[in-house]
Formats: sequence, structure tokens, C-alpha cells
Amino acid sequence: MSQPSFLVRTTCVLMTFGVLHTGGTATADDWPGWLGPSRDGVYRESGIVDEIPEGGLPFKWRKPIAGGYAGPAVADGKVFVFDYQTSSGERVNDPNTRAELNGRERLLALDASSGDTLWEHSYECPYEISYPAGPRCTPTVDGDQVYILGAQGDFRCLNVADGSLVWSRNLPNDFGAEVPIWGFASHPLVAGDLVYTMVGGKGKDGQGQGVVAFEKATGKVRWKALDVSAGYCAPQIIEAGGTKQLIVFHPQGVQSLDPATGQSYWDVPMSPSYEMSIAQPMRDGDHLYASSIHAEAVMIELNSTQPDAKELWRGENKNAVHCSNAPPAFVDGIVYGTDCTQGDLIAVDGSNGDRLWETFQPTKPGEERFIKHGTAFLTRIGSSDRYLVMSENGDLIIAELTAKGYSEKGRMRAVEPTNEAFGRPVVWTYPAYAGQTAFMRNDKEIVAIDLRR
Repeated sequence: MSQPSFLVRTTCVLMTFGVLHTGGTATADDWPGWLGPSRDGVYRESGIVDEIPEGGLPFKWRKPIAGGYAGPAVADGKVFVFDYQTSSGERVNDPNTRAELNGRERLLALDASSGDTLWEHSYECPYEISYPAGPRCTPTVDGDQVYILGAQGDFRCLNVADGSLVWSRNLPNDFGAEVPIWGFASHPLVAGDLVYTMVGGKGKDGQGQGVVAFEKATGKVRWKALDVSAGYCAPQIIEAGGTKQLIVFHPQGVQSLDPATGQSYWDVPMSPSYEMSIAQPMRDGDHLYASSIHAEAVMIELNSTQPDAKELWRGENKNAVHCSNAPPAFVDGIVYGTDCTQGDLIAVDGSNGDRLWETFQPTKPGEERFIKHGTAFLTRIGSSDRYLVMSENGDLIIAELTAKGYSEKGRMRAVEPTNEAFGRPVVWTYPAYAGQTAFMRNDKEIVAIDLRR
């Protein structure tokens, strides 16, 4: 297969494209929210292992928790994990049916070194969603505050020290928003004095509210924009064309907005089936790759001199990679991601969508057969070719990914796959990496695994 025909233009581009931190006080050792401190799926801490030995890595601690898809966040010696304590109802994973449950959504703050509970915050929250294990959104820590968005639209700001409530909004009650069939899933994004999330639809005032910017200190609305459904993807902020841009992947396309006002800079149409705009578009230099289920994918070229963009190519059957649950990695012109239809890990030439190689090792090791929505969460280790891979079967893997292929450097069972999808056991939760430790969860426990070299 051909080598990729375009690469990142200069090292300077890599150093300056400037995806904003989720919180201004985060350090390199923290993982304060979705995809890490820079929301790019890169773990930059040094001194971690190069491979996983045959006997696995040591566990530091285990802590019982309840259900949920929300990944943990880690900041200032605390681990924040968001779950759902079911009191009644039957949990049914039918993609076409909203299960009805009663229970409480709960945020736990744990001591990162011991797993001991420091505090908890919970509230009654009946569920009427499909795949109702629990909340979807990773908590977002910003200095003294932590933000959570529950599956039914409970949006809350809490005090990091003790879990006390600072402010709360309910997206259906306050905005007339419709709860997506798979629940609200847009991990809150903090930048400057604002916190952003997807709300969806047209508000009671007739104004589009696909994405809403709230004052992070008070929860008051600063601006609303876009008459589109909420979808399931978190917004992100990049700098391109000399301008900070809020990138939103909603069910009608990828759109760039002014983070301060919500004014639109550009949009590229894209229509994921079932409104499944899920996987965050990932950037490499002046290119942005967005993908979704079936054959929906688009490579976007960012203008280097002004806030503008254009489409380069579209995904088709048997080319590109069409990610659903997990965002791809996009490095040096190569896109790596798990394909929704086939369920394997695929490497793609970013210049044209040609597939370079495919493997089922991260999702269905030892079996070369299709698995619907096969999922593996990729986290790049610094600027290397090595990745921490969290498989849907509960394995933690270290692997080398290059244009030439996939090379595994050991694996271990981290957690059991306690959930179910399409008749097979899965765990679909992005881990956190901080303090030379991997924090991983399922629907029964959260574990801390020692990554020190």
C-alpha cells in the first residue's frame, strides 16, 4: 500500500495550533476532562512504561461504583467519576427503545492515591433513554469548580473541595430541549470565562440553541447558536487562520463559530445516520478529520490566513475509517481509528482516504470477523508512535502505530466488560491518565493501574 502523500508541514505547526486547555490551572500531570488537558487524546507525562509485561502492571487500588459511560477526570490529587445508581426498572440495550429507570446520578470525588471517597454529590434522575447504564459525559474540572452534564440534561457546577452545588440548569426544563435517544453526551468545554455544551433545537424564545455558551461562574446564558439537534459530540476550540474557533460537530455538519459570540465562520455539511455525530473531529496541522457511522466521513482543510475551510474528500465504502464511539487519532498525515461497520482498527492515508492496513487485535483479538461498533480508545503517548489502547473487551494495551502497521507491546485485563452491545460484552468508557497512572472503569468498579517505568 502507498505511503501517505502529505505530512504535517512543520514542527512549528504542531507546536502552535493551540487547542485550548479545559481549565487554565491544569498541569501536565492532570487529566481534567474529556481527552485530557488539551482535548487532543495525547498523554504527555514522562517516566511511564514502554511495554506491558506478561504478568501485567500492578493495580494501585479498586473502588466499587455504579453504571455509566462517563470516563473519569483527574485533577489536583482527586479522581472524579460520574455514575448512575439504579433503584428500579429494567436496563435494556435496545437502540430503538427508551428504557425507563428510576435512580440517582452521582458524582464521586476519590483520593487519587488511595481510591478513598472524599465526597459525593447525587440527585434523583429518572431515565428515559436507550442504553441506560448511566451518564455519558466526563466531568470537566476547572480550578475550584467541576462541571457535569447528566444523560437527561442536568447540567451542574460543583465546588471541587466539597461537592457543594454552585449552580444548576436542566436543559429540557430551562430550554425546552429534547433529550436525545441516547442521552445528552456533549462533554462540557471550559475556555476563558465560558463553559460550552450542546443543547439542541430551537428554544422557547425561537432562537437556535444547538450549542450554548454559559457563564461558567453563574450558569447564565452568554449566547446561543444553530437551529440543529444536539447530537452527541463535544465542542472543541482550536486556533487556525490566526483566529480562535469553536468547532461543533452536529447532525447536519461540522461548523466553526466565534467562541465569544457564536457567529459562524464556516461549515461543511455532513449528515450522520440517526443523528450520530459522536466522534470528535481530530486535527493534524491544517487538516481536520470528521467521521461517523456507515460511510460518513470528511477531510477538511483549514485556511491558514483566515477563519475559513474547505472539503478535500469524502469517505466511501471500503475507504477512510468511519468512527462511532471513539474519536480517531490523526498524526503525521495518518488517521487511526476503529471502524463502526467492520469493528477493526484501520490506518488511513489522510490525503485521499486510502486504507493502509487493518487489524482486529485491539477489538477482537484472534478473530478476523466483523463486529458491529467495535471500539478501542486510542491515547497517544507524547510525540511518540506508541499508544495506550483501551479495548472494548476491557484490556489495556500498549501498541506502536505507524503507516507500516500495528505492533503490540503487551496487554493486560484492566476491567471486565460489564455492559452489553449487539449480544457481546463490552466496556465503552474512555480512561484517564495522570500521575503515571491509568484510571479505568466499568459499570461495577474503577481501578488505578501503575504506569511507572
